[in-house]
Amino acid sequence: MAKYLEPKNVNLVVQRYEYRLVYGKFGRAKYISHLDFMRAMQRSIKRAGLPVWYTQGFNPHVYIMFPLALPLGTDSRTEIMDIALTEELPFDEIKERLDAQLPYDMEIISVGKPVHKHTEIKWAEYEIRFTSDKTPSQAKMLFENFMGRETIEIEKRSKKKGVNMVDIKPHINVISSDNTDRETVVTLKLPAGNDFNLNANVVMDAYFELENVKCDEICIERTKIMLANGEKFT
Repeated sequence: MAKYLEPKNVNLVVQRYEYRLVYGKFGRAKYISHLDFMRAMQRSIKRAGLPVWYTQGFNPHVYIMFPLALPLGTDSRTEIMDIALTEELPFDEIKERLDAQLPYDMEIISVGKPVHKHTEIKWAEYEIRFTSDKTPSQAKMLFENFMGRETIEIEKRSKKKGVNMVDIKPHINVISSDNTDRETVVTLKLPAGNDFNLNANVVMDAYFELENVKCDEICIERTKIMLANGEKFT
């Protein structure tokens, strides 16, 4: 009978303490890809000297979990990251030690214990500010026309089905639309999580194309991550 290899640490039992961190990624850091950001965070955790818990198996690695990836180019100070330590430490100590090692334009907002499961995430809220070749009030009116369409179809590519058209209008919830003297401001609530995820960039690209608006500058910030009932995910 063939003898199967087992990892050397198969019988190793290490106490594990889980923490949920809220962090910010903005400014220049918002252009770092999610994969590179994960690597940067792992290096920061090691530099902070935190007693990090490693996964078990043939290839142990630092346990770090991001329940919802932040789209490239999007600001946020409400992102979630879960880590596990082998010692129980005060929340403030974890925050201070890790925050001191993070790259520029990243910060730890708060540290606590996980309350909800990742699968409970259903919505995310975004504040979108932009300037265009239209006046702010005209762009606002055109956005309202955009949302008044019967359907808002976009191309969706998949390996199995190739390219097909998907109507995203039923998934867009407009919280508010306004304008200042300089820019148009729109706040949207969009589906997020495992079931369905709609990127705010996709919505705005559809608006610019369908309403023939040329965007000059745009800033998208994710301001909330929510449960199905609209409560904040913690």
